[in-house]
Amino acid sequence: MADFHEEMDRLQGHMPDWAGRRLNRLRHPRAVWVRVPAGIALAGGGVFSVLPVLGLWMLPVGLALLAHDVPPMRKPVARVLRFTNGKIDDMKARKAANKEKARKAYDARKAYNAAKKARQSGGGG
Repeated sequence: MADFHEEMDRLQGHMPDWAGRRLNRLRHPRAVWVRVPAGIALAGGGVFSVLPVLGLWMLPVGLALLAHDVPPMRKPVARVLRFTNGKIDDMKARKAANKEKARKAYDARKAYNAAKKARQSGGGG
């Protein structure tokens, strides 16, 4: 079973650099006085996800921050993070495969048009 901190590292790797740096600061042991209130605020805000600005994304982020300081929460949060990281990895793989498929289709169409143009210029002269 994956460790909570390993899954947090994976999640942090999926984030933009600016967000990853902020999360890294919050994960530092001395940041407990910021991490706990931020976790409570984010989890509480996630409950009100129907309101503008507040979103469902806030709930898991808040729970993950709280799990740093509440050991019984680490195992269930690690399972959720493993699932989430797996879905992110799958989405990135699908996107890369679709991009490769689109590139091959573009190359095939380009080759077809070049051959068509060569036939037209060769037959007309």
